Amino acid sequence: MKRPNNPTEKKLELQRQLADGELTLGQAARKMRKIVGMTQEEYAKNVLRIAPRALMEVERDKGNPTLETLKKIARPFGLEVGFIIPASRKPSKGGS
Repeated sequence: MKRPNNPTEKKLELQRQLADGELTLGQAARKMRKIVGMTQEEYAKNVLRIAPRALMEVERDKGNPTLETLKKIARPFGLEVGFIIPASRKPSKGGS
């Protein structure tokens, strides 16, 4: 599969990977930041308005971010924080 080149394609690929459960929270946060082409410090301070250390911990799948921090990370990409059914537990298609 061809790697996306422009930001719109990259956002669509991110959404697909999220829907398919292919990314950890940290991987998704890092990918979002990379799409806009900013450093952790720039993105944390100027876009998310959170401490750079908080973003660093999230991207490393460490720490314990607050719900508000997670919402701030999701918001620029039109995403929301919520409960989802893991792909491994979704009902199979076609019935049983």
